[in-house]
This record gives sequence, structure tokens and C-alpha cells, in this order.
Amino acid sequence: MRLIIASNRLPVTVVEQNDRLQFKESAGGLISGLKSYLDSLGQSASEPTEYIWVGWPGSTIPESSVSRVREILGSEGHSYPVFLSNIAMDKFYHGFCNKTIWPLFHYFPSYAEHEPTYWESYRTVNEAFCRAILEIVQPDDIIWIHDYHLMLLPKLLRTRLPQQAIGFFLHIPFPSFEIYRLLPLTWRREILEGLLGADLLGFHTHDYTQYFLRCVLRIIGHEHHIGQIITEDRVIRADTFPMGIDFQKYRQTALTPVVQAEKSAYKQAMKDVKVILSIDRLDYTKGILNRLLGYEIFLKNYPQWREKVVLFLVVVPSRIGVTQYQNMKNDIDKAVGRINGRFATVGWTPIKYQYRSLALEPLSATYGVSDIILVTPLRDGMNLIAKEYIASRPDGKGVLILSEMAGAAKELREAIIMNPNNAEEIAAAISEALEMPENEQMQRNSVMQNRLERHNITRWAEDFIKILLQVKGTQKQFDSRILRRTSGEKLVSDYKSSRRRLIFLDYDGTLVPFAARPEMAAPDRGLLNTLQSLAREPKNDVVLITGRDRNHLQRWFRDIPLNLVTEHGAWLKEKDGEWKTPIPLNNDWKTSLLPILETYADRLPGVFIEEKEFSIAWHYRNSDPEQGDSLAKELFDNLVNLTANINVQILQGKKVLEVRNAGINKGTIVPYWVARDNFDFIMAVGDDLTDEDLFRALPEAAYSIRVGITQSFAKYNLHNYREARDLIEGMIR
Repeated sequence: MRLIIASNRLPVTVVEQNDRLQFKESAGGLISGLKSYLDSLGQSASEPTEYIWVGWPGSTIPESSVSRVREILGSEGHSYPVFLSNIAMDKFYHGFCNKTIWPLFHYFPSYAEHEPTYWESYRTVNEAFCRAILEIVQPDDIIWIHDYHLMLLPKLLRTRLPQQAIGFFLHIPFPSFEIYRLLPLTWRREILEGLLGADLLGFHTHDYTQYFLRCVLRIIGHEHHIGQIITEDRVIRADTFPMGIDFQKYRQTALTPVVQAEKSAYKQAMKDVKVILSIDRLDYTKGILNRLLGYEIFLKNYPQWREKVVLFLVVVPSRIGVTQYQNMKNDIDKAVGRINGRFATVGWTPIKYQYRSLALEPLSATYGVSDIILVTPLRDGMNLIAKEYIASRPDGKGVLILSEMAGAAKELREAIIMNPNNAEEIAAAISEALEMPENEQMQRNSVMQNRLERHNITRWAEDFIKILLQVKGTQKQFDSRILRRTSGEKLVSDYKSSRRRLIFLDYDGTLVPFAARPEMAAPDRGLLNTLQSLAREPKNDVVLITGRDRNHLQRWFRDIPLNLVTEHGAWLKEKDGEWKTPIPLNNDWKTSLLPILETYADRLPGVFIEEKEFSIAWHYRNSDPEQGDSLAKELFDNLVNLTANINVQILQGKKVLEVRNAGINKGTIVPYWVARDNFDFIMAVGDDLTDEDLFRALPEAAYSIRVGITQSFAKYNLHNYREARDLIEGMIR
């Protein structure tokens, strides 16, 4: 079993200069973070034994060097490159990824650009990644796709690899529905459908997971149960996996002689002041200007700390050449100059400012000498800097001030949590951190360190892969119930060789798709011809058994010799007979309950009431999905209480609540038909909870088939109504 990792960039960057290829390690938290997990592969029989990383090599490679680059990366770097032109990468990466998705998903909608050529490039690059993976994939490989650059890739692969294990992890926030819906309709829908090609979708926090599930419900229409989404053909799971770090790497680095010596030099240089660290790459989501303003207010409100603290501000260059980032760099430069000009004295400068990146050892030393670290993103998927700081303090000292908008705040609750949008709150947090006793610092950090050590990067990856394989196991369980070719051929063979046949067929969702209103689900000519052929066969008794009222069925099927059962068994009509009720029924209760149903319908646009002779249906398929579900639960509870002493029952179907006479369901009608003859072939096909009564009442030898991927008393499942119709057509050929 191999692990195929797909991400925007390879762990190795390839550059060709003077006809020579140069290979160097790529920067990035995902690449450095996953290294320890990938190095451990092969230690467990249930895990992948090796990996291949698919991604862009970091530059445009001349055609003459493509084969050589692929050979070197494959043999030495476990990598398979996706070669892309500079133009494609510019519109894909700098365009759609960084000018559309990045600002929108980080709640900066005014920065988002909705340029159609960016979107087309995004689709093109995702298709290129799909082709690359198809060139190397093997049947038992696990494909793990990472981040917002490749959100269309899961579905592209699923279409071509229907049985493959595919996981997706989003490393940035998934926004709320109100933000996500700002994308053009076709884009937002295609992205969600792309993501749903994965078997398992991972997010850093519970909030992001719920936002995703809500968008799927409101835009695609798929409901979920505890994160499990059942689509027409598959079970999908969305879950929360907070990403960890390589805890031991940061802990051990902090204890090396090189880092210890560098820490001593730092401490000597700053022995008379408390060091507040701010380190982040240049990005408007990181809240660097907010923390500078908070620090400025701190110096104003707490003058006793002047000349006793210094803010060590490290800004890591990022996306050089982008106007927004260059403007932000200018604003930071001005803010630093203003604060230093306002508060500096002859012997003290309040901010030490560096615009550069730090390698691991200097970074570790910087973490080690900082009394406080300010981590104040305005929105962040996780933020590993906060975790790195805690791991790099073997002495247990230091205070983490952390934005509540960072995903890490969900785990690191012992930090000082604050709102980065409020400068006064930042100033107060700095004051609290400076006053915190060392024993309290060590107590808080000990809890966080233990947690980070347990839930490290390897645990994060192992948990994701384990759950992904569990989802595949669940899919196989459902898959085993699907009426496959062999079972289907036996059913058709038994049908053709039988003497007398009894066939029960539901209608909506079984023979036709659901429609906005009941009258819109009229049968098409193909279905009428199929039912005509099935019902006119002398050996067959075909019973159309449905929750519909009898008027629709009478009108649609008057020329076909079908037996009809309506309102879940309240009315029946044999093909040559008249309508009758199997047991005495009354509808006196309708006058008292109908006004209640109407009141609830008035509360929610899109709801409508279908009044039948012995039942009332409250349909909410066309309403807001969340409001509909919530109001339906409220109405259900209300009706249960109101009907406690009335001989009626409340039935929950697919987006419908139905009030009907007690003692009537599809199962109660089965003995009536079974007793009519010595049937040697019995089959029932249905799609919802009302059909479960039918399945339970059938003789043991009967074929029972539930349309849809769900648990059922039926022996078999089919994916959708089209497969049900194909099955029936196969029987009558």
C-alpha cells in the first residue's frame, strides 16, 4: 500500500540555471511537518509502506529536461512532478488561489477577485494534477490531497477511480455559508462537488467542519448525520483533525549546544528587558498591524513598562510583488517608525524590526529567549507558530498570547486568548502576560506541552489515514448490499422461471425522481411503457403502493392494468375493481389538526400542505433546509403530544411529515395480496422509511430492494431510481 500525496508544491524545488539543474528543499509548514510522518512509514502493516509526492516543482522546466527531472525526483525524492507553464501557474496560483480563495476563506471578501480566466486556469491545473496521478496510481494506493489549491481534484479522480481511497485536508479556514456564497453560483457548487469526491474530508477545527457541512446542505442539498454524508452512491465523512507539529524536533533543537549558545548571546544583549516576540510572514490575515497598534496602546496605558520591554518584530517576506502585500509592508514600516519615534529614549528602542526569514536553529533560539509571543491572526486555519513556541520551551517558561481567531486557540486554551480586532484587548493581554508568575507560566505550558507531544504531526497523519480506511470499510459494507450483476442476474432468472409473480413498487424516489410538488412527478412515456409491459404479463400481479392520493394515480395509470394502493394502504384498487378501504377509517381528526399544520406552514416559505382523504402531508422540500428541519422537529413533537389520545400516527418521510390513521401502513396491506395466490416470485422496491414496513412484512424468500444507500430491512440496495427502472426493464426484456 502506497500513499500518494498531492499538494500545490513538491518538497523539492527544481531550478535550471546555465543548463544545470539545481534541487533544493522547498519551504512550507506542510512539507516540513509531514517529513517526520513520512520517515516513519512502513512500521505498521495497516499503514502505507512508501509514498510518492505529486506537485509542481517550483519553476517551468524546459521540455528537454522534463524526463531527467522526473527521473531524478522519482529515484531520489519520492516525487512525481506536475509540469505547468508560468502563465498557467500565474493565473492559477497568484490568481484564483491567492486573489480569490485566500481572501474569501479568510474573511476578507473585499479583497477577493472574481475573474473568470482565473477560474478556468484553476480548473485546468486541477485537471493536470488528475492526469499526473492517473499516470502513477495503483489500485491499493491511498491518495491524500492537500489544501485549497486542489479542491476540484477529488471529484476528477473519483470519476476515473471510483473505488480508490481518496482523502482531502483543508489547511486554511472553511468559511461560513454567508461568506462562501459570495462565490459565483457555478464556482461554489463545483468546488463543493469537487470536495465531495473524497471519502474523508479533514478540517482543523469543529467550526470549519460544521461550516462545510452547512454549505453542502444549503447548496448541494446533502444532509449529514454526525459528519457522515450519504450521497446517491457513496458514504462520505467530514471530520476534525487539528494538525500537530514534530514536537520532539523542536524540543531537541532547543537543547542543542548551537541553540543554547545563541540563546546566551541573546540574553546577554537583552538582559535588562522582557522580550515580546512577533514572528509571521507578510500577510494581511496575520494581524501584524493590529498587534503593533496593541503594543502602542500598551506603552501608552502602562508607562511603568517603558524601557523594560522590547518587541522583537520579525516579518517573513511573502508574495513579493503583489500590490496588497507591498502596501502592507509600507504600513508596517510606518507603524514601526511611528512607535519608535514616539516612545524611544536614548538607551531604549521599543521595537527591534527585521524583515527576513529564520532557519530552524535561529528560530528556536528566538523562541527560547522570548518571554512572551504575540500570535494575533485575524483569521487562521491553525497557526503552528503558537505550537512551535510552546514546544521550544523545555524550561516551561514563557507566555503565549493567542488570537481566538486561530484554529490553534481551540487546543491551546491555557494560553491568554484574546480578540485581535481590539487593540485595547491586546494591550491588556500583554500586561497580563508580563505580570504572570513563573509557576503559573510553567503550569499552563506543561498542560499544553503534554497535549502537543501526544497529538503531534505523526498522530495527526495516522489518525487521518486510519479514519479514511474506516470510511472505506463502511462503504464496503454498504457496497455488499448493492444488487450487483450476479445477484441481479439471479433475480431476473428467478423472475423468468417463475409461475406466478407479485411485484410491489413504490413511486416517488423509486420510479421517478422527487419533484418540487407532487403533481409535477408525472410518469414519462418510457416509464408508462415499462409498467404497461410489466402489468400486461399474465403471470404478474403488479401493485403500485405509495403515499400519494388516489386521484393522481387514477389519472396517470388509468390505461395500465395495475393494482393501486394509496395513502400508505388507506385505499386500494384491484386492476379490475373499485376503490375500497381495507379497514374502517375516519377523518374527523383533520378539522382539529389541519389548522395547526397550516400555522406551521405559514411560518416557513416553501412549505405546502397536501390534504388527502385519510391523511395530511406537510411538505417542506422546497423550504430553507435548516429552517425546514428545525421546524419539522418542532411540529413533530407538537403533533405527538396533541394526538396522544387520538387514533392517528405521525410519520416522518423524506422532507415530509404526514398525519394518518393509526394501524395503516404499507406492511398491513401485504397479507391481503400474498394470500390471493400461490406466488413463487415476490419482489418489493421502495426508497424511504414508509417502505420499511413493507419489507418487514414480506415472506422470507421475497426479493426486497431499498433505493438509496442506507440501512434497511431490505436485502439489497440500489443507488437511485434509474437503477430501479433498469432492473425492471431487464426483467421484461
